[in-house]
Amino acid sequence: MEKPTIILLHGLWMTGAEMLVLRRRLRAQGFRTRQFHYRMVTRSLDHNRRKLQKFITDHSHEPLHLVGHSLGGVLALQTLQQFPELPVDKVICLGSPLIDSAAGRRMLRFRAGRSMLGKTLPEAVVNQPLKEWTGRQPVGVIAGTRSVGLGRMIASLVQPNDGMVTLEETCLPGIADHLALPVSHTGLVLSRDVAEQCAWFLRHASFQR
Repeated sequence: MEKPTIILLHGLWMTGAEMLVLRRRLRAQGFRTRQFHYRMVTRSLDHNRRKLQKFITDHSHEPLHLVGHSLGGVLALQTLQQFPELPVDKVICLGSPLIDSAAGRRMLRFRAGRSMLGKTLPEAVVNQPLKEWTGRQPVGVIAGTRSVGLGRMIASLVQPNDGMVTLEETCLPGIADHLALPVSHTGLVLSRDVAEQCAWFLRHASFQR
């Protein structure tokens, strides 16, 4: 049987290099991995949705899953909502601000902050946020509860949070499962426990407890 392929989507201001450890651990679990790259600051949500659509279509001969960190998880769901016919089996969002972003809203109040955030995050999280997941793919969300990160210096984040995204902001109605782990926002892509939980969800459509 052909190995399933996981397409990984990085977060805001990231390149995908920070997901190297997660990619290696998922390959050790028996998956193939492919890294999707996109420009979240200079490109619009619509542009990045279409770019991801093409990337998925180009690999549609393989059994596919999506794993997105932070804004990458938002982009994954926004794309599947726009193109529901895409051949994706399951989706995992790691610390993704699926319904709102207090840190993002705070930054948007300032010219420098708006410049730093760019186009995709304000459109995907603030202006056109997801209300509920109604797609056919089971979606699993892992949220961090170790409050270490840049977000704490930008806004007063409600507890629990991972230092950038609050747990509440990850709770999208309609998802298949939600799990909180004691890791920071960046730690979500470095944690062995997170990698193991990802592999379990992609096999069973629920997290291991």
